[in-house]
Amino acid sequence: MVLEVAMRGLGRPRGPEFRTLPVGVRQEVLGNDGTLPAQGGVVVPAPSTPTSTLTGSPHRGRVLVAAALVAALTGAAAGVAGARLFEGSEPAPVTALPRAAPAPATGLSGLSATAAQVLPSVVSVETRSSGGSGFVVDALGHILTNAHVVSGSSQVTVVLNDGSRLSADVIGADDDEDLAVLEVAYPGELTPATLGRSSDLSVGDEVLAIGSPLGLSGTVTAGIVSALDREVRLGGSPRTAVQTDASINPGNSGGPLVNARGEVVGVNTAIAASRGGGNIGIGFAIPIDRAAPVAERIIRD
Repeated sequence: MVLEVAMRGLGRPRGPEFRTLPVGVRQEVLGNDGTLPAQGGVVVPAPSTPTSTLTGSPHRGRVLVAAALVAALTGAAAGVAGARLFEGSEPAPVTALPRAAPAPATGLSGLSATAAQVLPSVVSVETRSSGGSGFVVDALGHILTNAHVVSGSSQVTVVLNDGSRLSADVIGADDDEDLAVLEVAYPGELTPATLGRSSDLSVGDEVLAIGSPLGLSGTVTAGIVSALDREVRLGGSPRTAVQTDASINPGNSGGPLVNARGEVVGVNTAIAASRGGGNIGIGFAIPIDRAAPVAERIIRD
């Protein structure tokens, strides 16, 4: 009788090629008589069917070849599946964050168009000790600025919007009105601004202040007309001015205050500042209706 080993939890192994050895007997090659070697006086006879022997046979050879092929194919399939699983485990690429569609190329509009229109006419004014802003008022090379910007100077440097630097002469000033006129030798390089009418302004109108605050040339700030005919002290004398909340800072002096149509309606001149200095939303500009005649007189004289 053949003794079998109990396989707990896994069931009883079965199959035509499976052979259970007695407990304590080593698995060895069958002898010439088809029996396992005796061990402890016990001889285990080989089964009578030739398919259960461990010796080779044509049928067994085919079975082994088939088993090897199945194992090879199974291993290859498992390798491919593992590779795909590994590939699938890679983190997904980071996708682009959602963005708005590009704006249609319809050109500038609103205050952007206004700024683009006026900027070529605005200059930075540099002296040996200070600086400010100004704007071109005609095609003859005349630039209007504040008198306190060029005080004590007979010649200054103006920097155009494209970065070009030109020498300019101070041809006259009116200290009471805090206005001065410069003249450059090459007017063909300048773009005159369009002068409007400050008398057409209303409280609440949109305005832009353009200049070089703190040396930052080409700076544009937006606001509204906060008040008209505001009495302030300009050039040492009481004067009326256009009040605006457009940000005006040191360096803006002499630059233009323009309406939404790009017309100059004032010359930025002063600000109300707190003890710490800087803009607090209260700026003043000389009305262009008063500044233009002063500039004409200086040019004429």
